[in-house]
Amino acid sequence: MFPQEVISAGPVVLRLPVEADADAVTRACSDPAIARFIPLVPSPYTRNDALEWITVVTPDTWKAGGANFVIADRVTGEMLGVIGLQPADRYGNGEVGYWLAPRARGRGAATTALRALADWAFAHGLSRMTLRADVENVASQLVARRAGFALEGVQRGAQARRDGSRADLAAYARLATDSGEPITPLLPFLPGGHPGGALTDGVVRLTPLAAADADDWHALTNVPDVVRYRVPPQPIERAEARERCRYAGHRWLAGQQADMVIRDAETGAFAGDIQLANIIPPLGQAMVGYSLHPGFRGRGLVTRAVRLLVEWAFADTSLGRIVAGTDPGNTASHRVLERAGFTREHLAKGLLPGPDGTRVDDLQWVRLRP
Repeated sequence: MFPQEVISAGPVVLRLPVEADADAVTRACSDPAIARFIPLVPSPYTRNDALEWITVVTPDTWKAGGANFVIADRVTGEMLGVIGLQPADRYGNGEVGYWLAPRARGRGAATTALRALADWAFAHGLSRMTLRADVENVASQLVARRAGFALEGVQRGAQARRDGSRADLAAYARLATDSGEPITPLLPFLPGGHPGGALTDGVVRLTPLAAADADDWHALTNVPDVVRYRVPPQPIERAEARERCRYAGHRWLAGQQADMVIRDAETGAFAGDIQLANIIPPLGQAMVGYSLHPGFRGRGLVTRAVRLLVEWAFADTSLGRIVAGTDPGNTASHRVLERAGFTREHLAKGLLPGPDGTRVDDLQWVRLRP
């Protein structure tokens, strides 16, 4: 069993919850984000729920070998959130969970608390600490990485949602032998942070692809000439489109792919998509791909988008080589790449799958870091 003690952690302290915290816990747990991503939290949440967590659930957790703390401001004593550790299994693995009140977010309190709890638990004999977050909960995944937790994969359908569906969870872990140093993403988020970050030149604006874009993205991927030049050349089902958009933030954070929406900067309208994919960190290489809705063509928007994306990649990531592949007959795409500073590299014969089991050539392009 862990000792019931206060853990000091810079600007915050971790202390046992008391009945005087009930009102603050009640207010915080009425937040829609907490209700969405922590389905075991009652909704609607009442003061009696808070008192039960403080007077019944928390003592039982400690008796079973776990720990529940309030995260509080060191100076004011204000309750900022909670963090808890489930009793370890027979292999010495414990699972951590946490939430912050809306007013407390954006200060690094969750990262500080998670790092402090992990260090404390490891000092008291825990071997491994796991953390699971909904794949759409990118903020929680950022906390995990900043506290030295490494991504181990995605557990499909691992958590029941309130509506009866199942959520996929990103699984992170930190070992007692790990350094605990922050794990820096290969692909930083766009200026302004996630999800509000953007790149713009005043004419186009690039924003991270998100779940709310699913219908627009699905429609775009089923435009006939977009389908023609896809790999493989087939339309996208609606369910697949929704999953692609739901996972976009997670895949960006994991360094797998940076999916963005091309928007008209003046109206905010969804004009197309652009992404960095096929990322090979040891080579410092990624591939750019893009498509544009017919209603926005002829205005140079894709060229602007490619320039913005590539210049961001060279300025803010370690990538030194951006490549692109095109159908040899897609002259419109060739012009886009030429105007965006790419040069033809070579023709790869029969590289890509074509319709009806055929193979098609791929004309490849490259732009190098200046």
